[in-house]
Amino acid sequence: MMTYFIEGKKFKWEVVLGLEVHAQIKSNSKLFSTASTEWGAEPNSQVELVDCGMPGALPVINEYCVDQAILTGLSINAKINQKSIFDRKNYFYPDLPQGYQISQFEFPIVGNGFLIIETSNGQKKIGITRLHLEQDAGKSIHDNDIKNTLIDLNRSGCALMEIVSEPDLRSPEEAAQYVKKLRSILRCIGTCDGNMERGNLRADVNVSVRRPNSDLGTRCEIKNVNSIKFIQQAIEYEAARQVDLIENGEKIIQETRLFDPNKGETRSMRGKEESHDYRYFPDPDLPPLIITQEKIEKLKQSMPELPDEKKKRFIEEYNINEYDAGVLTDDQFVANYFEEVVMKRDPKLVVSWITGELFSYLKKNDLELSESLILPTKIGGLLDLIISGKISNRQAKELFEDFLKSELDAEKFISKMGVEQVSDENQIQELINTVLQKNPKMVDDYKNGKEKLFGFFVGQIMKESKGKANPQIVNKILKDKLK
Repeated sequence: MMTYFIEGKKFKWEVVLGLEVHAQIKSNSKLFSTASTEWGAEPNSQVELVDCGMPGALPVINEYCVDQAILTGLSINAKINQKSIFDRKNYFYPDLPQGYQISQFEFPIVGNGFLIIETSNGQKKIGITRLHLEQDAGKSIHDNDIKNTLIDLNRSGCALMEIVSEPDLRSPEEAAQYVKKLRSILRCIGTCDGNMERGNLRADVNVSVRRPNSDLGTRCEIKNVNSIKFIQQAIEYEAARQVDLIENGEKIIQETRLFDPNKGETRSMRGKEESHDYRYFPDPDLPPLIITQEKIEKLKQSMPELPDEKKKRFIEEYNINEYDAGVLTDDQFVANYFEEVVMKRDPKLVVSWITGELFSYLKKNDLELSESLILPTKIGGLLDLIISGKISNRQAKELFEDFLKSELDAEKFISKMGVEQVSDENQIQELINTVLQKNPKMVDDYKNGKEKLFGFFVGQIMKESKGKANPQIVNKILKDKLK
């Protein structure tokens, strides 16, 4: 992908981006308590003493969450630090009841790694600085009716992985590809569900601009962007804003900003703190976290096939193109679904129906495949009827939506609809004879060189059969007849 430049009134500017992705670990309980993490519960119904900062309540590390962080580190080609330390990050906010956040600073659980993203110019390596574990804050709810702010602590203490990239991204499109790739990996290994609407995956976007090949500019951080589309929009607006300020002789103030998706613009939230402003120090209630090499090796052995590996296998095993393989392996559920449907069936036909008709139906109904309750056996049954010639590809497409809404399997559905294709050669022979006998002049014209009449005959045969004749068999027998 080409570097994204902004043409200012005076100069050309390069955009420099870094992302801090916050991924909530998919666990039943919180990072330091046994409180449930279930989404959608009554406000403040899933809060233990340590989650609400009660004096004397001590945190106890959730080993499962530690394992998920290690798995994630292994999946992003990163170094696992066998000794890491939890720190207190001190700041005051209404939804942070302890007055500090338990996080990691100098000694995180995961060190340097990288991801490879696909761009229009080929692959690009994006460095990852670190992954650290931390507890989430609660949620502030601004209620305009009562002109007050309410606090829900259900989310307080949920385990987060903060994955920090190097400033290697150079365009909104690259940022989008990076988040998509990371989300695909997290879903594949099962450490985060990647649900951005619920805030289970969100990103702080660091944006700066500079003249090409010059020093890095002053960055602004756009907090908690929870949509890939919004990430791109926020970058475009913020980069243009910074260029406009600089070219008008003003300085960029390092600050934290929010993105307003309704207006498509960022606005100032507060001055951007540096690390020393948080007064980090080791949490006295938590000893250093020691990870054995044995544990790392055991988790490495449990790693599933990652999206890049799966994509390569799909290309080789199913002989499909790189684009289709990328679409199928972008989501672990879709990849597994495809492998169930494709068993003993033509891979190209299966790809065509999943990425075409099925995805189109899901988009129209605003559904994810995992939410749709459309079983692989249902799609597979319909494809079997196409392959056997009992129904044409065109007929299947016309009936597809009704079929998905029906509780019947494919065989019973087409029987009920009365659309089973006629593939019996004797029946088709009779249909062809009838049409040719009705049109002797057309037959003579065809034999005298008007070969375009072939389509006329096919149309009449299909009309005679009420659309049920198998077109491939019709074409084959009709050509032999007209010779």
